[in-house]
Amino acid sequence: MKKLFLIKNPDLFQGEKYLDTNKNYFEGWYFKNTNGTEGISFIPGININSRYKKAFIQVITNSKSYYINYNIDDFKFDFEPFCIRIANNVFSKDGIHIEIKDDTQNLKIEGNIKYSDSKNINTSLLSPNIMGPFSYVPFMECNHAIISMKHKIQGVMEINNSEMRFNDSYGYIEKDWGCSFPKSYIWCQGNNFQKSNASFMLAIADIPFKLLNFKGIICDLIVDNKEFKFTTYRNARIIKYDIDDNSLDITLKKGAYELNIKSKYGTGLKLAAPVKGEMEKEIFESITASITVTLKKNNHIIFSDISTNCGLEIV
Repeated sequence: MKKLFLIKNPDLFQGEKYLDTNKNYFEGWYFKNTNGTEGISFIPGININSRYKKAFIQVITNSKSYYINYNIDDFKFDFEPFCIRIANNVFSKDGIHIEIKDDTQNLKIEGNIKYSDSKNINTSLLSPNIMGPFSYVPFMECNHAIISMKHKIQGVMEINNSEMRFNDSYGYIEKDWGCSFPKSYIWCQGNNFQKSNASFMLAIADIPFKLLNFKGIICDLIVDNKEFKFTTYRNARIIKYDIDDNSLDITLKKGAYELNIKSKYGTGLKLAAPVKGEMEKEIFESITASITVTLKKNNHIIFSDISTNCGLEIV
């Protein structure tokens, strides 16, 4: 598969060349599904290092998280249309089919969720995804892509004989790939706003770049069909950065625009993150956080709303 084609289509599996090597590598997709009160996210992926090659699916709900290992041979992928499979589990931009059974964790999940009306960020040749020109840099430790900022979801997921129903609810899809997650970062995402048809994501991370390190910003707010990007490559800067283990209060500025984000943790649950291809780093994520987003232009508020059922990680 040609490199430029993969860069322009970051949803596709990027790591085919690593499957026959022992080089440190990971790739994982994040499928978040929420209704008014409940949520479930699936993280299918692979990790490769000098000791082993594995596939996995991580699951996070409002109250529990799970990690299920699979043989690397259970991982299959299609380019056109995009689809990945791990054993009997199927993930695509049209929906997901889940058949997970793990007796060691007393876990059984079955169900189908269909996706429609996907909304994504604006892209161009210079900015094929949210990383902008950095999408073309070959030595980034971690690459990030947004696949769907917001889409409608419809279906049922049965978890240990308890049903979770999604009727005209909302979903979100993103992914990461490379060799390691950043050593420190914050990430939050929400698209269940109370008063508006908005979707939002923010990530700020310490990025190693050759001999330098810098704090990278990727942030996107879409209100109806209008997009506001605050990113490092668009000269956004941080003018307030207050974080602790349970909350954050961040303000970004770009030209005449100022964006404030306040978020509070819900229940934090353990997930695994990659370090040099090994899923050995413990991180904690909440999918029951709240986010308040306020956008100003020339000091006048042009958007302010609160989203619930949000994702939040502070690492």
